[in-house]
Amino acid sequence: MQTVTLTRQGQVAIATLHNPPVNALSAALRADLLQALALALADSDVVALVIAAQGKAFIAGADISEFGKPPAPPILPDLLAAIENAAKPVVAAIQGVALGGGLEVALACHARVATPAAKLGLPEIKLGLIPGAGGTQRLPRLIGATKAFPMMLSGEPIAAQKALALGLADKLVESDAVGAAVALAQELAGKGAPSKTGERADKLTAGDREAFEALAKDALAKSGDMPNAMALIEAVRGAFTLAPAEAHANERALFVKLVADDRSKALRYAFFAEREAAKVPGLDESAKPRPIARAAVIGAGTMGGGIAMCFANAGIPVTLIETTQELVDKGLERVRGTYGFSVKRGSLSEAARDERMALITPHVGLDGAADADIVIEAAFEEMGVKQEIFGTLDKIAKPGAILASNTSYLDLAEIAAVTSRPADVLGLHFFSPANVMKLLEIVRPAGTAADVVATALWLGRKLGKVPVVVGNCFGFVGNRMLAQRTRAAERLLIAGALPHEVDAALTGFGFKMGPFAMSDLAGNDIGWRTRKSLGKTAAVADALCEAGRFGQKTGKGYYLYPEGARTGERDPEVEALIARISQEKGVTRRSFTADEIVARLMDPMVNEGARILEEGIAARPGDIDIVWLNGYNWPAWRGGPMHWADSVGLDVIARRLQAQAAESGDASLEPAPLLRRLAAEGRGFSSVKAAAA
Repeated sequence: MQTVTLTRQGQVAIATLHNPPVNALSAALRADLLQALALALADSDVVALVIAAQGKAFIAGADISEFGKPPAPPILPDLLAAIENAAKPVVAAIQGVALGGGLEVALACHARVATPAAKLGLPEIKLGLIPGAGGTQRLPRLIGATKAFPMMLSGEPIAAQKALALGLADKLVESDAVGAAVALAQELAGKGAPSKTGERADKLTAGDREAFEALAKDALAKSGDMPNAMALIEAVRGAFTLAPAEAHANERALFVKLVADDRSKALRYAFFAEREAAKVPGLDESAKPRPIARAAVIGAGTMGGGIAMCFANAGIPVTLIETTQELVDKGLERVRGTYGFSVKRGSLSEAARDERMALITPHVGLDGAADADIVIEAAFEEMGVKQEIFGTLDKIAKPGAILASNTSYLDLAEIAAVTSRPADVLGLHFFSPANVMKLLEIVRPAGTAADVVATALWLGRKLGKVPVVVGNCFGFVGNRMLAQRTRAAERLLIAGALPHEVDAALTGFGFKMGPFAMSDLAGNDIGWRTRKSLGKTAAVADALCEAGRFGQKTGKGYYLYPEGARTGERDPEVEALIARISQEKGVTRRSFTADEIVARLMDPMVNEGARILEEGIAARPGDIDIVWLNGYNWPAWRGGPMHWADSVGLDVIARRLQAQAAESGDASLEPAPLLRRLAAEGRGFSSVKAAAA
């Protein structure tokens, strides 16, 4: 046995796993553990078995190198059935993470001992899957479905203390999990044949079933388009409605089906793409993050206040700066109201709210940034305003302080140029609402120091964000591509589509909102102001703004919002205005199918993504997808625009773009060189290797 060592402590055998670095459940480890179990059971001098592990992890989960390959025997369900059916007690000694299949191994054991450092979880939902080796059955039978289902639905691991409180861990010891597990195993051996968790029914009460169904209904409302969420509900429900053997078989069938499901494959792709995004090609690996003990945020508006909350939530003191007392007071009140809503909803305690509010210090004037290790500017999106702020900060901020801008579009190099320390300047593009949205675009202009980028990556993770390093250009990655979709949506209106048809096509694709409903929500005047500053026009959008139709805040935009309604209604005036503009431009309007609308919206985005890759603005196609998944609500089960393009076929997209370019006379719709080349070679974006951003 190469990955398992079998030793003895008195009458208890100890199977110690050693499959560095995280004891992943490879085929070799499964086979060796099964052999160790057989040897322990065959030894008449052994009364019980402890499963332990070397290193910092118990078992971190499956071996990812086996993903997509036929499973090699013994498959995990068979190994776990052998553990659970063992005539002698088997106890897990969990000294580190027990995740996925690792926790399923522990659940198959007859008892579990953990140390305070242990983390236990079933994160399969994040991989587009569900637990497939009994996790959906043993966990509800051990702690009740009402507690087990949310744990599996979130995929987040829990600490050892909580595991003990839930009954997932039988004992918590400060150290020497193996010694404690041996003692517990010896104790269980004196009590006769061990009980099987997979056959317990005492936790599956009528009340637990009722509470589970309420949770399941809520989960479907929020994630009904996620195949793994639906499968998880069905599997857990089987614990109530099926005999144990049938329930396990049902779980396995659902798992196997998900493995082959394209939507599930997209979710797995996104999971690994996020891990890859954390690796920045070309970044000096020796660069260490600078210490961040205090932050400052300039601008107490919705965005600035949200960024300040991110720091407070992470336990980092932050100064919230405005130009007047009135503005800073309004900003602080807005933050307090947001926290108050969380308290009312029950997701935050009053004590936690007070602790976080105490970390936010209001201040009038830029001198409040003097003691900050990082300063984030979240002022008006105008180059002159930002340059003035950074010029002043250059004189005020202490040496070594990082100066960051939250700009959505503007050139970071121009902003950095007004300072004497351009190496300390970069972009930290948060997404609204900043305290909720996961994406953080880290914009790296030429000349930014490697340790500044390393600090931004560390800080992004500390703030609970998904950081993606991108290059410096207009709009960076996300907004640069969004601009193409916005132009495409305007073209569709003039060509013959109506706002509700475009929005319906996009929500049918999987987005929560269509482009016009989203614009009405954000405020149509925002895009209008940006277009005017850039000397650009959009006939329909500009006409609506000139008529004062700014969206929900004015009660009318692309849609009508009578009496403060949050859902818009079709407006004949808008549809007549669109028809008139089409006529003025000499366009004969025609109808579009939902599929045609989706293609006309997405293809130009993909084309721009190809240009972004070719220019090195994004290091990988996956980085682009992570931006869209975490910042723009791209449906997770479609994997992101570049992954979606591969699924459609780049040759198909290239032909459609050529047809659009010919029809519209817009040369920007011609396939980008990279897209054209990959299509001609029959390759996808997935074949593009990482390049330095």
